[in-house]
Parts: sequence; structure tokens; C-alpha cells
Amino acid sequence: MLRRTLFTSALAAGFGLAASAKAVPLPRVVYHLSDAGRVAFVLGNIANHYEGMGGASSVVIALVIHGPALAPFAKARAAEDDHALEKALAALMQSGLDAYACSHTMRAMKMALDDLLPGFKVAEKGGVVRLAELQGEGYAYLRP
Repeated sequence: MLRRTLFTSALAAGFGLAASAKAVPLPRVVYHLSDAGRVAFVLGNIANHYEGMGGASSVVIALVIHGPALAPFAKARAAEDDHALEKALAALMQSGLDAYACSHTMRAMKMALDDLLPGFKVAEKGGVVRLAELQGEGYAYLRP
């Protein structure tokens, strides 16, 4: 009788652990980029983050860009720079990266979404507001 009780308890505990493991959400991280001189560094950090976590299936990453850092992501500028930035960004977006461009910065730079590299979303209320919203949704904030 004791053996059956122990087996039943262990089995129930095992199912409980399996069920709770499925309920754990993926870690979520938002990178903040505003310095044009750090664009390549931050994209490298994001690539390393995906690799360190075992791939895009293990982490959700967003990137919010505002200020001078948005200029390198213009299609015209990317063409001048041999498309290296465009290729790096496309690879990260293929991994699942959500990239947001600040609407205020876009307006100040006289840019439309079509002027940016493909895949960007607009942070309609502004970049800093989008950062705060994502943090409120449980994203960890990183500003490398």
C-alpha cells in the first residue's frame, strides 16, 4: 500500500512539474538604441543574445530605436553602406526580432515607414513610451 501511495504521489508531482513547465512564459527583453555610433554593437548584442539563449524559440526580443540611431536604418543610407546593416537586421528579424521606430524621430527626420528598412513597426506614441509599455508587459530593459 505504501509503495502504491509513493508511486501515485511521484506520478502526480511529475505531471504537476510538466504542466507548470509549459506555463512558464519565454523571457522577454527590449533593447533601447538611441546612439548612432552603437548600432552595430547593439545588433551584435542581440545576435549574441539569441545564440546564448539557444535560439529564437527560447527568448522574445524587441528593439526600440529613436533619435540619431534611426538614421542608419534608412533604405538610402543602407544602400550607401553596402547593405551590411540591412543584412544584419534582416537576419535578426528572421529570428523573430520586433523592431520599433519612434514616430517623433521619424517626423523630425522627415521619414515615413517606407523610408526605413523592411520590417519596422512604428512606435506611435514615441520610442520612450513604447519602451515603458514593453517594460510594463514584463520585458527586461537593456541599453548596451
